[in-house]
Amino acid sequence: MSSLRAALVMLLIVVNTLLHALPLLLVALCKALLPFDGLRRAINRLLAAMAESWIGVNSAMIDRLTGTRFHVDGAAGLQVDGHYLVLANHQSWVDIVVLQKVFNRRIPLLRFFLKRQLFWVPVLGLAWWALDFPFMGRYTRREIAKNPELGKRDMEATRRACEKFRALPVAVMNFVEGTRFTPDKHARQASPYRHLLKPKSGGVAFVIDAMGDALHAVLDVTIAYPAGRPTMIDLIGGRIPEVHVRVRQRPIPTEVMGGRYQDDRAVRARFQQWMNGVWQEKDADLERLLEPVRHQ
Repeated sequence: MSSLRAALVMLLIVVNTLLHALPLLLVALCKALLPFDGLRRAINRLLAAMAESWIGVNSAMIDRLTGTRFHVDGAAGLQVDGHYLVLANHQSWVDIVVLQKVFNRRIPLLRFFLKRQLFWVPVLGLAWWALDFPFMGRYTRREIAKNPELGKRDMEATRRACEKFRALPVAVMNFVEGTRFTPDKHARQASPYRHLLKPKSGGVAFVIDAMGDALHAVLDVTIAYPAGRPTMIDLIGGRIPEVHVRVRQRPIPTEVMGGRYQDDRAVRARFQQWMNGVWQEKDADLERLLEPVRHQ
């Protein structure tokens, strides 16, 4: 039954994606051909509404066909026309579905920084491009050490994206750990956190600097899966009993604006201390959310 459910949900998601993505691409083509900024802004709102409709249908199917219970704390008082930087822990591709379900039509459409290779994903790659999702090289430290220009390319792409985001309601999503949590990665890092990898502060500081006072708040999101780290097949097969999501609104740490994170060692140390404090609270939240399961 689980396999049949997974096949049915996957088929419905594919159909939903095609029904939304094809009209979205036609509207995006019109946007590309129009030279008028006012019309382009109106089309941006239409594109975002179409993406939110796609997410809404997917979320409704998950509610009705999987039985997964979502427990959300702290999501009240959000602005659908705000400007947010969303930070979350990362354990599974299911995280993206969870974030979209929790925040859809509560805040602006979540925009992720995507690997450039994802542009070639059939249908979705073009849809992400049409929705102004920024594509990055995501080069390794070794690659950047060999060719520093690669790092500058990603920084410039981030700055261009953030300049565009200043002009429209947006929620910029960042998985601060930079990769999905696994016990092996946790051990290799010698992470000081029980349930998290070490946070990477540089990208967060760069987005805050690039967007400046356009940001309203940081949304610090903690995602917990009491039954263990799931896969997408677990989700669509109805094998995730419950998901816990805790949202904390935090003020923007403005001391990194003006490029001071890169240029001032003391500012960099203070911001990293702030980031580590956020991660300590997140680790404690995860410990509390997972504690009932470990005592069963």
